[in-house]
Amino acid sequence: MIGKYRFDGADVAKDIEDKYGFSGDLARIFVENAGPVVHKWHHYIPLYDRYFSRYRKRPLRFLEIGVSKGGSLQIWREYFGPEAIIFGIDIDPTCAQFDGQAGQVRIGSQDDPEFLKAVVAEMGGVDVVLDDGSHQMDHVAKSLEVLFPLLSEGGTYMIEDLHTAYWDQFGGGFRRNGNFFRKVALMVEDMHRWYHKRPVSFPILSEAVAGIHVHDSIVVLDKGQSYRPVHSRVGTR
Repeated sequence: MIGKYRFDGADVAKDIEDKYGFSGDLARIFVENAGPVVHKWHHYIPLYDRYFSRYRKRPLRFLEIGVSKGGSLQIWREYFGPEAIIFGIDIDPTCAQFDGQAGQVRIGSQDDPEFLKAVVAEMGGVDVVLDDGSHQMDHVAKSLEVLFPLLSEGGTYMIEDLHTAYWDQFGGGFRRNGNFFRKVALMVEDMHRWYHKRPVSFPILSEAVAGIHVHDSIVVLDKGQSYRPVHSRVGTR
């Protein structure tokens, strides 16, 4: 289904720079990858850097849902550095072969709350979650429900490949209730609960989502205490 979007040029780095104005380290790491296969949409590269660059070269606990061919973990290791705690999870038992290479790999389902909690406990907590897993709408929602409360204060939760939200086989569809972007719209209403009388839709998230960012196929949630807003007037005129 995504075949029609395949890049047919010869210079991936130039395409990323020409379209998105980005030529940073992550673009170089991506295009120069000579290890296990990594498959990324070009516009994701600058977005990763936008939201993840502040975690570089500092203590970090990073969890990626979806290991696939193992290449993504290799990229994150080079990007974040040797001190980062990097874990990947996947339901495919063959992904165990990548355990201990660029990061730790644990086999289990992103739809299993106890498994997710156990992985985070083993990590000693989690600062960044990148959901590149099954892309099934119910799995995306369940992982968020379990992992977001475990995310450290000020942490980042990114969900990618959400073009699948518009495809029936992933539990989505245009304007269907299962479409994850319908949930995002409700989260926006929860963020603005101060100004309306409707009950919140996601009580477990509503007081901890400090920001929501929507890009093509990507949603990023900022973890932070949500305070009742106040305002002031200052000055003499």
